[in-house]
Amino acid sequence: MRALIQRVSESSVVVAGENVGKIGQGLLVLLGVGKDDSEREADILTDKIVNLRVFDDEAGKMNLSLLEVGGEMLVVSQFTLFADARRGRRPSYIDAAPPAEANRLYEYFIDRTKRLGLKVESGRFQAMMNVSLVNNGPVTIWLDTDDLKKEK
Repeated sequence: MRALIQRVSESSVVVAGENVGKIGQGLLVLLGVGKDDSEREADILTDKIVNLRVFDDEAGKMNLSLLEVGGEMLVVSQFTLFADARRGRRPSYIDAAPPAEANRLYEYFIDRTKRLGLKVESGRFQAMMNVSLVNNGPVTIWLDTDDLKKEK
């Protein structure tokens, strides 16, 4: 599983003119599910993201997590995080999970995060979405569960 996380002042996602998700201070999570991913990867990624110390403390240092600041999360499915553009000019998405499995794990990730007591909004799986954000910092972090499993 891969995620691109952006610390935001606000973020929203619109599908066909309808605002389907909107948050204030928190994290925009672009989430990609790979063909070999399972609940284990979703659990690892959820724990990492909600506990990342990327919010400022009273001294102005990034020392607080999403959980500690009571921030919000907007999760948007992003299979293109599995793009392989090493050859040719058209990216290959062969490592992305099939849509049904990707959607199942996307929903699992969202549900697991909500169970932690956070406000979580989401995009619409497989829809053409317009995502807006005010990147706070900017702070943008790339996570891959293949790397995270190695740190354990």
